[in-house]
Amino acid sequence: MTQSRAAAVQSSVLADRILAAVRDVLGPTNGVMPLHEPEFRGREREYLKDCIDTGWVSSVGAYVDRIETDLARITGVERAVAVANGTAALHICLELVGVKPGDEVLIPDLTFVATANAVSYAGARPHFVDSEDVSLGVDAARLEAHLAGVAGIRDGVCYNRTTGAPIRALVVMHAFGHPCDLDAIEAVALRWNLALVEDAAESLGSFYKGVHTGGRGRVAALSFNGNKVVTTGGGGAILTNDPELGRRAKHLTTTARVPHRWNFIHDEIGYNYRMPNLNAALGCAQLERLDDMLARKRDLASRYAAAFEGVEGARFLAEPTGTRSNFWLNAIVLEDPDLVGRDRVLERLNDAGYMSRPIWTLMHRLPMYADCPRADLTVAERLEATVINLPSSPKLADA
Repeated sequence: MTQSRAAAVQSSVLADRILAAVRDVLGPTNGVMPLHEPEFRGREREYLKDCIDTGWVSSVGAYVDRIETDLARITGVERAVAVANGTAALHICLELVGVKPGDEVLIPDLTFVATANAVSYAGARPHFVDSEDVSLGVDAARLEAHLAGVAGIRDGVCYNRTTGAPIRALVVMHAFGHPCDLDAIEAVALRWNLALVEDAAESLGSFYKGVHTGGRGRVAALSFNGNKVVTTGGGGAILTNDPELGRRAKHLTTTARVPHRWNFIHDEIGYNYRMPNLNAALGCAQLERLDDMLARKRDLASRYAAAFEGVEGARFLAEPTGTRSNFWLNAIVLEDPDLVGRDRVLERLNDAGYMSRPIWTLMHRLPMYADCPRADLTVAERLEATVINLPSSPKLADA
């Protein structure tokens, strides 16, 4: 048997093992089992009807105020500002910490494209850094080594010695709800005078050493897209413990309009990033059931973990030590970085009706970001070829 033929047989055997483990957890499919679908079991209809009956359906209303209060309470931050989507939230986060056109912003190469796009919206340039195996988040040690090689501090500002551009901020992303190593990352940010921003789009309900994600950076972004744990249809939020940044976030996202009974006065360039009251109403009902959904998602994750204990060649991605993950998307990591073998597993799972997907295409492989500065990305490239997401809807724990 040729080496390539042997590898194909081996990957086919692994695909069969993984399919058997997934089927053991989820049972048989009836059509296609989505990766993560929204769940409406609470007062969503009641609150939406209230918006329609009262006429408060647009960008102001009681539910907008309420969801901001609820989010601040749940996450433990001083201020939450509801916005149109997670990308808008992250864009404003970057403006709030002083990112300017021509700056560079350190972000993980292993992330959803919205992280990089938000940097571009701010007129800045993404600077890609590597991830680590435990959380899939930014690797603090590798980041420190990279900065020691390419960066310097001048007049209190970190700058790239190769491009000459200021490196203004560091954005970390909590992949699939698993908190990254914020202690180590924050220490690097402090040493290099970088504003720390948390892309917490996927981590509502996740905690790092008892602190909700989004509470360590100067600002953070949440997403309430239709596939998130809590959805507002489309929506997001900005989190901060700085009252002045919170006030400014609200001002910038509401077209920078100066309050007045009738006049339209705007004192700077703002953004129409407001969350409509209809969307906020949906989110308020969802947040009432957050604890229940999180509990069932963690139960589902524990079943996956048990099922994959005996699967040679693949491991379940567990929550990092000292954290509590929302397990937004359950993931397995293949032992061998083989794109062909990974795709064989994906084909087998999807053919059987279990919607599964690979991790995102690395940012530096996308045409618009191919020329951006980057660190050595050895780990991210291996993870790209080995990580697979599995069906993760909370209702799957009910079976």
